Amino acid sequence: MFELFNFAPPVKLVMGLCTGIVFGFLLQKGGLTRFRVIVGQFLWADHTVLRTMLTAVAVGSAGVWALHQMWDVPLHIKSAHLLANAVGGVIFGIGMAVLGYCPGTGVAALGDGSRHAVPGVLGMLAGAAVYAEVYPWMKKTILSIGSYGKITIPEITSLSVWWFVAGMAVMSATVCILLRGRDVMKTS
Repeated sequence: MFELFNFAPPVKLVMGLCTGIVFGFLLQKGGLTRFRVIVGQFLWADHTVLRTMLTAVAVGSAGVWALHQMWDVPLHIKSAHLLANAVGGVIFGIGMAVLGYCPGTGVAALGDGSRHAVPGVLGMLAGAAVYAEVYPWMKKTILSIGSYGKITIPEITSLSVWWFVAGMAVMSATVCILLRGRDVMKTS
């Protein structure tokens, strides 16, 4: 049965498991496994999710590019498929609005004991299975529309990636500071 699967080496699997456990722990500690926090973001009443994501993107982008440039860690850039990204974003948004969790927070909420996350996690698994089955058709149709290959915004603009990393850091810090002030005023 397992001959059908191409598993990574055990060390990589253990590293992935450990990374997932740390990620889930941090989501739980940050309050992102709570339904009310996710829904509060949609209602623009709780900005924990937005502040967390902006911080993660700013720190992550700086870290990934530093690893790439200083230690020659390879980047695995995915191809830009605009229509597929738009369709996937709509499906993701609908699922998140209905469930009240994104995939990462849904699985972490399940680990946190939230029984109402079970249908969502099962739905994610079913959706992944359906996508795997229809992938050949998707590759010929939807994935080919608006496909630009493996490109990055710095390549398109001919600007250093560090301009975008710095811009993301400044924008993230500004938004986090403004939202933090708004959240503090609401709790006062």
